[in-house]
Formats: sequence, structure tokens, C-alpha cells
Amino acid sequence: MAKFKSAWRRWFSGWTLLTVALTGLILIPTLTVLLSLLADERQVWGHLVDTVLGLYVRNSLLIMAGVALGVILVGSGTAWLVTMCEFWGRAWLEWMLVLPLAAPTYVLAYAYTDFLQVTGGFQIWLRRVTGWGIGDYWFPNIRSLGGAILLMTLTLYPYVYLSARLAFQEQSVACLEVSRSLGYGPWASFFRVALPLARPGIVAGCLLALMETLNDFGTVSYFGVDTFTTGIYRTWTALGNPVAAAQLSALLLLWVLLLMGLEQFLRRRARYYRQGLRPALARYRLQGIRAVGAWLACGIPVGLGFVVPALILLQMTLRQGAVGRHFWSYARNSLLLATITAVIAVSVSVVVLYGLRLQRGSTWSLRLAVRLSSLGYALPGMVIAVGVLIPLGRLDQLLSYLRQVLFQQPPGLVLSGTIAALVFGYLVRFLAVALATVEATLLRIPPSLDEAARSLGQGSLGTLWRVHLPLMGGGILGAMLLVFVDVMKELPATMVLRPFNFDTLAVYTYRMAADERLAEAGAPALAMVLVGLLPVILLNSQMARQRHLYSSGREET
Repeated sequence: MAKFKSAWRRWFSGWTLLTVALTGLILIPTLTVLLSLLADERQVWGHLVDTVLGLYVRNSLLIMAGVALGVILVGSGTAWLVTMCEFWGRAWLEWMLVLPLAAPTYVLAYAYTDFLQVTGGFQIWLRRVTGWGIGDYWFPNIRSLGGAILLMTLTLYPYVYLSARLAFQEQSVACLEVSRSLGYGPWASFFRVALPLARPGIVAGCLLALMETLNDFGTVSYFGVDTFTTGIYRTWTALGNPVAAAQLSALLLLWVLLLMGLEQFLRRRARYYRQGLRPALARYRLQGIRAVGAWLACGIPVGLGFVVPALILLQMTLRQGAVGRHFWSYARNSLLLATITAVIAVSVSVVVLYGLRLQRGSTWSLRLAVRLSSLGYALPGMVIAVGVLIPLGRLDQLLSYLRQVLFQQPPGLVLSGTIAALVFGYLVRFLAVALATVEATLLRIPPSLDEAARSLGQGSLGTLWRVHLPLMGGGILGAMLLVFVDVMKELPATMVLRPFNFDTLAVYTYRMAADERLAEAGAPALAMVLVGLLPVILLNSQMARQRHLYSSGREET
């Protein structure tokens, strides 16, 4: 009986109720999308099956397969070269390989289209050098399925690079020493020893890249490649059927869950153990043609994924001259949305995670609810937008009816098409980023500090305010920065949820490119790339700190 009363008090404490309420609110869009499968929309589905559904499935699968192959090859190969080999420029390339994360894929699409089209700089130079005229030669079309796969690979390979690089650094030196004693060279050691041991990290990085691939809307829409994200948008806007759009979103959500389940299934029985720190293994020293090949293998992804697009955007901006008259208004909107979302996301993360910390014996269901609230980051922005609009529309209908009955006011939208709806969609999408960063910071605070604060008369709120928050300052700022940048670059959710006449830099860039006014898209695209450099700089500083601690630990052992 005493145990039951203790569990009852724990469940109905203020922090627990607040945690349950916040996680439940975040889960509403996901549940809405899944429940839409129960609706009867056979007529619309018959039309989709007969016309475009097969095309959506085929193109989505082809893009996922191409991107998966590309990011694994580029990410794991470059990670091995900068971790286990020594060649000129290796130290610089080690951190430069992360730079493509700063640029959204759709920004690269606009930049390379402007540069490689018939009237672009490259083909003009090619005709001037060769004396050819327009139509005298064949040139690949960047606005194609293959072009989309290439650009997504260039921007998403850092996910695999980061996880594979960490896996290679933490591998037992004894395993690599044994491979060398057996006569294995660098590539044989890579394929037979290092790569199998790094598989969990590589698969995790590839899974993140595939999540971003499914989320992409700007690139595939601009290139005219029909995928699930473009299909969801068309079903909602062109067919005017939100339920069918939600059902398409549910299929895409099931794909994401299938990917996550497949990753867990593939390593269900595999075990990967780290054997402790050993003296650092000497890198393979590359010289001559091998050094040149290694430098090119690492330098080309950096050049094509960041340097060349940045220079193209800079040239587009200078060619345009003064920025458009609406640029600063859209920049202000982006900053406002990003700041509000970052503050709310970090606040919710602190409340939820601190509530779990207080409930040390919390039930598995409460912890599961918190983990499920992180699922939004794995969902495409278009899916989240549909999941937000449907319940908000129903709530607006109820509020409108109450306004008519109680206050005799005319009906109208209250929440849909407002900044509040857009921020809520962002929160569902990016709460996982804040949760992961805040949790990593909170776990480093020993429970003994909580006990000491309570012995001095501090309650749970006082302990949070006077003890935890000051110690979590760095992690909170880092979480806010990551959410801020993600919101600045988000396009699909913003396209659907934004209020009328309220554009952001991402939407403005997309509209200019869609209207073939690529020069005017240069300035906002370049601004997003520059903002995207902030978390990359933060990430590189953390990598440098981790490398220093790792090296120090090896020297001590």
C-alpha cells in the first residue's frame, strides 16, 4: 500500500504532470498523421495509384539508395584517410570536411543551376575555350534525379564522416597492430578490420542522412523530381484534400520508422566493444601519387560541397548589387522565428529532463513518452506540417463556434496560419536537438549536488534555478544555437505553416529560384550559409577538445 501511495504521489507531482503535458502536446502531430490512415479516402487513393504514386515511390527509393551509397563511400573513405593516414594538408582537411553541413541542399541546387546552365559561367567559359556554339555539344543536366542525388551526397556525407571518424579513433589499436603484423596494408586494414568495427557509427550516420533526404523539398521540387514530399504538398494544395495528404505523410512516417527498425535489426546480435586506450598507432605516411590521391579524395568533397557554392553565391550577390528591398524584412522574420523557437525548445527540454531527473524511479512509460517526443527530428518537415494543421483546424472550428455562441463574433481562424502554429511545428521538428544537448549537459551534474541543495533548504525549483542552470549555461547556449540555425534553414514546414505575407529567408530564396530569378536568390542563400557556419565552428571546437582529451588519456595510459 505504501509503495502504491509513493508511486501515486510521484505520478501526480507537479513536475511529472508538466512533463506528461509537454510530451503529449509534442506527440499530437505524429499521432494525427498515424490516425489519418483510418480515414476512408479510396477515391483519392485510386487516383494517386493510377497516376503518380508509383513515381513517388520509385524516385524516393532511387534517391535514398543513391544518397546512401554516396555518403557511405565519401564519409567513411575521407574519415579513414584523415584519421589513419598522414599527408600534406591532412590537419586542415580534417575540420574542413564538416563545412558542407553549413549549406542546405536546396541552396546548392540554386547555386549550381545558375553556374552550370546554358547561360551560366561554366558553359560560357567552355564555349569560349572550344569555339563551340549552343547545341554543338552535350552537357549533363544538373536538374535531374542524378543531380539531386549528387548534391544531397555532397551536403549530407558529413553525417557519416563524423560518426565514422569517431569510430575509427576509438577502435582498439591492438586490432590494427594485428592486421599490420599479418601483412595488411592501409586499404586491406580498412576493409577487413576497421570498416566492420565501425559499422554501427557508419549506419547511424547514413540513417541521419536518409532522414534528411526524405525531408528535402526545395531540391526535388526545383529539379522537378516527384517524391513523397512534393506529393504531399500537391495533394494538400492542388487536390485540396488534407486527409489524403496526411495519409501520404503517414506512409512516409512508416518508411522512417522502418529505417530505424532496420538499423536496430541489423545489429541486434552484433557486439562492438572498445578495448580501452592504448598508445597511439602511427599513421600510414603517404607520399607521391598516393598523397595527391588522398588530398584530392578529401579536397573534392569540400570544394564541391562548400567552397564552390559559396563562391557562386558570393558572385551572384555581387552581380545583383544591392539586396532586394524585402531582404531585411525576411531576415527579421527568420531571426524572430529562430529566436523564439530556440528559447522555447530549450525551456521545454530543461523542464522535461529535470522532471525525469527528479523521478529517479520513474516508470518506463514516462521515459518512453519523452523519447517519443524526440521522434520529430526523424520526420520530414512536410509530415509535421500536415500533422500540425489538421488538429489546429479542428481546434479553430471549436473556438470559432464558441466565439459565435458566447460573444456573437464572426467566425475565423484563431491558431491556423499564425506564428504560433509555425513555432509549434518547429518545436515538434527540432525539440530532439535541444533534448540531446541539454541531456548531455545535465548528466554531467552529479546527484550529490541535488542532495546538498535540498539539505540547505532548497526545493526542486530552487535547486534548478540556483544549481543546475548556472552549471548548464554552456550546454543551453549550444542547444539554442543548434535549434536557431536549424529553424533558419527549414523550408518544407515553413512553406506550409507560415502566415500569409510572412516569408523567411528560406522561403524567399525558394520563391526567387522557382521564378528563375536566381541572382536575387544569392543574397538570402549566402546569408543562410553564413549562419550555418556557426554550429559547424562549434562542432569543430568540440572535436578539437575531444581529440585533445583523447590524446591526453592515451599518454596517461
